[in-house]
Amino acid sequence: MKALVYEKYAENNDFESILQLKEVPDPVPKSNEVLFRVKAAALNYDDIWGMRGKPLAVPLPHISGTDAAGEVIAVGEDVKSIKVGDRVVSHGNMSCRVCSRCTSGREFDCKKRIIWGFQTGPLWGGYCEIAHLPEINVLKIPDSISYEEAAATSMTLLTSWHMLVGRAKIKPGQIVLVMGGSSGVGIFGIQIAKLYGCTVIATASPEKLDQLKELGADYAVDHRKEDWHKEVFKISKELAKEKGEAPGIDVIFEHIGGSHFNKELTLLKYGATMVTTGATTGYDVPADLRQIFFKGINILGSTQGTRAELEEGFYWMGQGKIKVIIDSIFTFENAVDAHNKMLNGKGLVGKIILKPE
Repeated sequence: MKALVYEKYAENNDFESILQLKEVPDPVPKSNEVLFRVKAAALNYDDIWGMRGKPLAVPLPHISGTDAAGEVIAVGEDVKSIKVGDRVVSHGNMSCRVCSRCTSGREFDCKKRIIWGFQTGPLWGGYCEIAHLPEINVLKIPDSISYEEAAATSMTLLTSWHMLVGRAKIKPGQIVLVMGGSSGVGIFGIQIAKLYGCTVIATASPEKLDQLKELGADYAVDHRKEDWHKEVFKISKELAKEKGEAPGIDVIFEHIGGSHFNKELTLLKYGATMVTTGATTGYDVPADLRQIFFKGINILGSTQGTRAELEEGFYWMGQGKIKVIIDSIFTFENAVDAHNKMLNGKGLVGKIILKPE
């Protein structure tokens, strides 16, 4: 089969120098595995980390790809819930399933947890014609969802759902600030908050603000302005007057980090919550501790989520309550252009999809 392979790490983000479309052996499913023909796969930022070899040195030779969807062509003898012909999508969070953390519903904290297509290998990821995964790591796709939509959803929907529902436990009527609303996780963050009856303020660069409104955000703010947080607080004051409450934000959906973090802290109400996963603009952030302890703020970390949470998200997608935004589609042959577009980020809204042909 054909697969996107690299055998060394890229210097200075020169992905073209390492990424090759090569013939590799077809996989043979183990007794607990499902084999599926990949119809679509989605890019994630860990693909870039992998090609850099930082922050983790991934196994070489390497096939990236954590989110892949396709049609099942073979199953192992012990597989019970999946059959040939089923339409499936990957659940890339691979854990042992038997430790105390896994069995208590915290599979994302498993000491043996690895991310398929990032930490797995050699030559084990989704950017190939035929992929294989344990039965527990695939989900059936609702009939109303395309392969492209499913691939664009898996990791980002799971991450967003776990942040807001699993960790922050959002409630109807809350004011939720979604930072980076045009990103993969941000797009779902907006829609999940609206699904739960929240008022949503979302941020993005100026050319993307109208798209945030189309996704359901009640307000859209340009976070590239130096005083963007003052605009958010002004909106919260207007909302507070209507309800007779104190101004501020109830829940902040954070994955940007960098210089925004301290400004975000100032926006939170007493007893409010910030839930964070990732730091695309920098992880070494200043924090005014007074904002945290005086106001009794909850700062929650969040990583991935559970298979059950992903199933919940796909249920609501199947009901048409959560939409997928696909920015662009590339073939494997044009994978370098796809990765460069993701790295650049200019004008990017939604997910980038790769297809075998």
